[in-house]
Amino acid sequence: MFISNAFAQAAPAAAASGTDTLFSLLPLVLMFVVLYFIMIRPQMKKQKEHKAMIEALAKGDEVVIAGGVMGRIAKLGDSYLHVEVSSGVELQVQRGAIIQVLPKGTYSPVK
Repeated sequence: MFISNAFAQAAPAAAASGTDTLFSLLPLVLMFVVLYFIMIRPQMKKQKEHKAMIEALAKGDEVVIAGGVMGRIAKLGDSYLHVEVSSGVELQVQRGAIIQVLPKGTYSPVK
């Protein structure tokens, strides 16, 4: 009586499904491009610089170890090096533990 009959609507004609797929993937592709330039690329650059610094270490370089300890390189090995932190006191550390090479004359050992 008071309720009218409901009829199904006709489906809209499929226009260009290829462009719809492209536009739906575009935000995902843009997100990966932005992620690469903001996070991945700078991290790779930093790793490359650290590797070059580690390979260029020489005896007598003044360095900072990962724990914040400063010292002068006394002996070099393939994967370990000895850092003199005070007169007669040497620490054996891995090469990767070196986080910074200081300018010459920065470090003066305690006597």
